[in-house]
Amino acid sequence: MSNVRLGIIGLGNMGATHAANLLAGKIPRLELTAVADTDSARCARFPQVKSFSTAEEMIASGLIEALLIATPHYQHTTFGILALKAGLHVMVEKPVSVHKADAERLIAAHKNKKQVFAAMFNQRTDHFYLKIRQLVRDGELGEIRRVNWIITNWFRTEAYYASGGWRATWAGEGGGVLLNQCPHNLDLFQWIFGMPARVRAHCGFGKYHAIEVDDDVTAYLEFANGATGVFITSTGEAPGTNRLEIAGERGRLVYENDKILFTRNETPMTEFSRKATSGFAAPNTWEVTIPTAGHGGQHNEILKNFTDAILDGSPLVSPAVEGIHSVELSNAMLLSAWTDKTVSLPLDGKRYERALKQKIADSKSRPKPKKKIGAVVEDFTKSFGR
Repeated sequence: MSNVRLGIIGLGNMGATHAANLLAGKIPRLELTAVADTDSARCARFPQVKSFSTAEEMIASGLIEALLIATPHYQHTTFGILALKAGLHVMVEKPVSVHKADAERLIAAHKNKKQVFAAMFNQRTDHFYLKIRQLVRDGELGEIRRVNWIITNWFRTEAYYASGGWRATWAGEGGGVLLNQCPHNLDLFQWIFGMPARVRAHCGFGKYHAIEVDDDVTAYLEFANGATGVFITSTGEAPGTNRLEIAGERGRLVYENDKILFTRNETPMTEFSRKATSGFAAPNTWEVTIPTAGHGGQHNEILKNFTDAILDGSPLVSPAVEGIHSVELSNAMLLSAWTDKTVSLPLDGKRYERALKQKIADSKSRPKPKKKIGAVVEDFTKSFGR
């Protein structure tokens, strides 16, 4: 096999972008051969390839060896399982699932490890985050004491939330800023620092918009080694901030406005504290801006890596199995806010699933009726007992 024949299910903003990039030849050895969407007008934008109205028809056609899933969130689990059972390689857009229990079901369907199963965490190709991860993992900052990430430059208008009946509802989208805007940030958080042991979060539900889901979040995280973290995000704040600050034994790192600034302690904090004779002394420091090589290849680089993994056995940058961690973090934050309690990790996925089912049952907002994309229930409603 010299090329991988790919199909895309879902031709909204991301699906259409991927299709255009593929047809422009931006991903070597990855050939778009089919698309599927319930909206025939979306398919008509790509007359170069065969179009289908259902995922089953596209999979059964024999025209594809791999599937890229770019549908609304609940469908990621459904179509991921369908494609894996059909023997296809699978790339799923973020989030891999709406909740941890569904993510576990999806991951469990990946029985044949010869099938490549990846997630679209394109921020893992960003050289700024790659450098930060390297500095943390190599111990350049020493043991991490504290992490603060303010990521509030996700401003959204009322018109945005009104643009689709499924948006910003528990039944239609499964969540708000944590599940829609922040999966990349939550993935990077755990990719760099690992998973916390406990989460305590305060969420605003419809704080800034006429919606029922989260649009403002402040979460406090505790790690097993005693380190702490704060994660703040919102879609109701303009101009907003994107600032990641890391305090370690050997200094402080700040990433903001495409610049990584490292203030290094000449003597690690704990060592200096034990030796200091003055109660008001502090370690001497020096400061350096860490050079980087830009933001990387993003979505196209992830697709190239997906192709290389299929054809050459290259290791994946973003294996789908790792996508469960960002889902778990978002679920833990929401559950903490709902219960007004600290949530310990690993999260009980079934417990969260039950809580989400109750939110859907109590909701006064209902997504508009959807068309079926084939015989399967399109948004994996079996996980909600409907």
